[in-house]
Amino acid sequence: MAALPYWRLSSFYLFYFALLGSTAPFLALYFDHLGFPSARIGELVAIPMLMRCVAPNLWGWLGDYTGRRLAIVRFGAVCTLACFSLILFDTSYAWLAMVMALHAFFWHAVLPQFEVITLAHLQAQTARYSQIRLWGSVGFILTVVGLGRLFEWFSLDAYPLALLLIMAGIVGSSWWVPNAQPPASGQRPAGEGFFKQLLSPGVLVFYISVALMQLSHGPYYTFLTLHLEHLGYSRGIIGMLWAVGVVAEVLMFMAMSRVLQRFSVRHVLITSFALASLRWLLLGNFADHLPVLIFAQLLHAATFGSYHAAAIHFLQRSFGPRQQGQGQALYAALSGTGGAMGALYSGYSWNALGAGWTFAIASLAAFIAAILAATCMKEERV
Repeated sequence: MAALPYWRLSSFYLFYFALLGSTAPFLALYFDHLGFPSARIGELVAIPMLMRCVAPNLWGWLGDYTGRRLAIVRFGAVCTLACFSLILFDTSYAWLAMVMALHAFFWHAVLPQFEVITLAHLQAQTARYSQIRLWGSVGFILTVVGLGRLFEWFSLDAYPLALLLIMAGIVGSSWWVPNAQPPASGQRPAGEGFFKQLLSPGVLVFYISVALMQLSHGPYYTFLTLHLEHLGYSRGIIGMLWAVGVVAEVLMFMAMSRVLQRFSVRHVLITSFALASLRWLLLGNFADHLPVLIFAQLLHAATFGSYHAAAIHFLQRSFGPRQQGQGQALYAALSGTGGAMGALYSGYSWNALGAGWTFAIASLAAFIAAILAATCMKEERV
């Protein structure tokens, strides 16, 4: 067995999620800085998520058909950087919408294919996935804290340049990673098609729950920073609060191999969905109380950490080697569909209904996902 390229794989996750740490807390804040109302902000944030409905499936099919996943990752990283650089030329709504769509089409080509490459390198060591993925959380923390402080001192006009630097890091790290292919044999029969496996018991319910979970994150990723700023928190404190959640996520990733040895994937998912429902209620109604806010951010360990790790294990065990790319791509696509719907509804409801009701809708979506997982998914222990 070849030595695991731990640091090369980890460096890619670090830069990739550093970009997410730069966009999730601050993209809506930047659009607000440009003077857009909440409805337009929701639409602009939703566009990259909507691209996840199309792009991952196209690139996933191409990756499964050609087997050249690393080439797709590198091509997607370069095109992401090139397309996003167009933001330097104009800040009108139509131009920004185009930039959001173009760069996201290529950005969403990258992660699902890289997940397959990582699992191929891990081979029988899939429990170590969380140890590699946690470096993505480290990248998120570094940028969310660093940019939070930076934007207390400097104007948000510097925001696009910060994103371009991180995208350049994604390009560089993608060329450092060695290639790997999934093994020819797998748990599922090689002749079994993707759609046949998709119709296996519990798989469709899993994907519906994924969409609902990501829909519930819509207000969080779109308006949490603006919500906390309106409650009187400084940008530096807001950045640290985002980081608290990701620190909790890192700790959960470090513990996930032991958690999944004791509990089934189904139980982990149910718990994650239920805690997400609680978290959104707390953020919508009690975010002005700092201890409650910190507790709600600590719940990120469940609403992303345990949820995502369990989901990756579910996908890895539900699809054969030749369908891994499509399985990961559909996961990304439905995450994008749910996330886009969440961003859109929260953009329209934020001013009309307020933060409390907007987060209450998110809480309901996560609760429905918990019920579906509890009633329709089968037990499966890692």
